[in-house]
Amino acid sequence: MGTRRANRESWIRDEPNDRGYYEARVWMGTKPDGREDRRHVQRKTLKAVRARVRELERQRAAGQVTNTGRVKTVHEMLTRHLDVVLPQRNTAPNTIIGYRSICEHQIFPRWGGQRIDRLLPEHLEDGYAAMLGSGLAESTVLKVHRILSSAYEIEVRRGNVARNPCKLVEPPRLPPSGKEALDEAEARKVLAAVQGRRNAARWSVGLACGLRQGEALGLRWRFVDLDAGELRVFWQLQRLPWQHGCSDPAACCEGRHRRPCPKRCPKVRASGRQHVCVPAGAPRLCPPGCTGHAAMCPQRLGGGLVFREIKERRRKTVPLPRELAAILRAHREAQDAERELAAGEWREHGLVFCQPDGAPIDPAADWKEWAGILADAGLPHAGTHAMRHSAATIALDQGVALAVVQEMLGHSDIRVTRGYTHVSTPLAHEAAGRMGRALFEPGEGTEAAG
Repeated sequence: MGTRRANRESWIRDEPNDRGYYEARVWMGTKPDGREDRRHVQRKTLKAVRARVRELERQRAAGQVTNTGRVKTVHEMLTRHLDVVLPQRNTAPNTIIGYRSICEHQIFPRWGGQRIDRLLPEHLEDGYAAMLGSGLAESTVLKVHRILSSAYEIEVRRGNVARNPCKLVEPPRLPPSGKEALDEAEARKVLAAVQGRRNAARWSVGLACGLRQGEALGLRWRFVDLDAGELRVFWQLQRLPWQHGCSDPAACCEGRHRRPCPKRCPKVRASGRQHVCVPAGAPRLCPPGCTGHAAMCPQRLGGGLVFREIKERRRKTVPLPRELAAILRAHREAQDAERELAAGEWREHGLVFCQPDGAPIDPAADWKEWAGILADAGLPHAGTHAMRHSAATIALDQGVALAVVQEMLGHSDIRVTRGYTHVSTPLAHEAAGRMGRALFEPGEGTEAAG
């Protein structure tokens, strides 16, 4: 008589079934509904069945039990991550677009077809080495690593995979980046160059308060308290890409696709000017079935200039210097005069900084004006984010505490604010002088060292 197997003990059939497969049953725990989770294993050979049973038992002992069903690929994991997970987390659309581009050009060609439970740390290391060898920047490779790691963390928590292979790989380390910032003298040159310009207060706010470009352009009067000297920064202005609203995006903009010309190109310009054929190897060609060019779709939706919550996803209040409050009062009076002059053509959005008809300022136009201001001030070109770096650097040079600068900029982690400090600041030299006087200058009752 055979003996009864113990509860939760694995069972392996020594003989093949009618279809020629060896079978086994392995207890892996309980399902969410409380029922027992017994995995059915079948292989062509008894050796393969026993190897799979040992693997499942090892996972059970280590607490790394994965869900049942077909294991998804890296391509499927990241596609869902971009289309479902990140939008529900309120990730900025432009951020998702950047992630999608990295996935399509770097991740999918290398590991897209690999099952997520079979992607090894060695695969990642080899891929990172190939990227760096092809001339990609360390920052791009680091983005690849972070995108993969964040998606894997979700799969691990949900029990779809046992481990995150990215945690077993050391990503590239970025060298300290020199943030573009203006010193106090250069900031004063900028403020002198904007005198007499329309919306001159926009640049004063950027330099004094350290607002991002979108935060400054999205600032509205109902969030400005000039009497209390405070800016409540809740929203930012961003330009989002358009999306197709039609049922067939590939055919919607057929005439907009950039395709190579045939050998005997029949195209003739109506003006009579000679047509220059597009070669097959030309850059930025549209692939077959291209669903881009959504801005040209007659039923486009979801794009343009929109108001979004600020990056920190929390409300922050920025104090106003008394001098800047006076500048904003004069700016509001000038805007009221423009509103009366525009009359019925005024488009009311309640914006602090707007176009002459009240419409929002496009970030590209704002960037272009900033470049002209730097040229007029005789300063080298820098992005609009340099104003934010400048506000932090000048505040630290004036002896403002690091925690206060963190609150002004709205950083959630003080380590980000610490990146704005520079050892060559006047404050650091003053501290060095104090240390020298305290340690090396003779004091009362102390003889000078020989």
